[in-house]
Amino acid sequence: MSSFLFVCTGNICRSPLAELAMRREARERGLELDIDSAATGRWNLGEAPDPRACVIASRQGLDASTLRSRLVTVDDFSRFDHIIALDRSHLTVLKKMQPRASKSHLSLMLDHIPTRMGQDVIDPYYGPDEGFVRTWEDVEAACAALANATLGRRTKE
Repeated sequence: MSSFLFVCTGNICRSPLAELAMRREARERGLELDIDSAATGRWNLGEAPDPRACVIASRQGLDASTLRSRLVTVDDFSRFDHIIALDRSHLTVLKKMQPRASKSHLSLMLDHIPTRMGQDVIDPYYGPDEGFVRTWEDVEAACAALANATLGRRTKE
């Protein structure tokens, strides 16, 4: 079973939306995946996603209300095959945390979309509500690409 951890700053905006998008991709494609999200910062630990993220999820028929923010741990580097940073600052933190013997492949979320490589998923927290729509569109597209890649790997096995 493949496994994915999505990481952003507080685990209340971008990474929970990515988690939900990937869960939907897995369900729709019949993929059995271990999927979670986490934070690089401690500000929102134990909190539910931002209400604006919950609204966007709800519009997609998804329920974010049960998700709670948690911190990335060293154990995540042995649990997850793929740890995906929502922006370059998260990727820098993850690279510093990653143990030498880790099996996890680190990447930037939008690197999974060939035309978006090297780009960050915008942080909608301090902006207008429309930023959450753009964030959803970005994570949804990247998760579709990740699911396609996962299916491709399984076909080759």
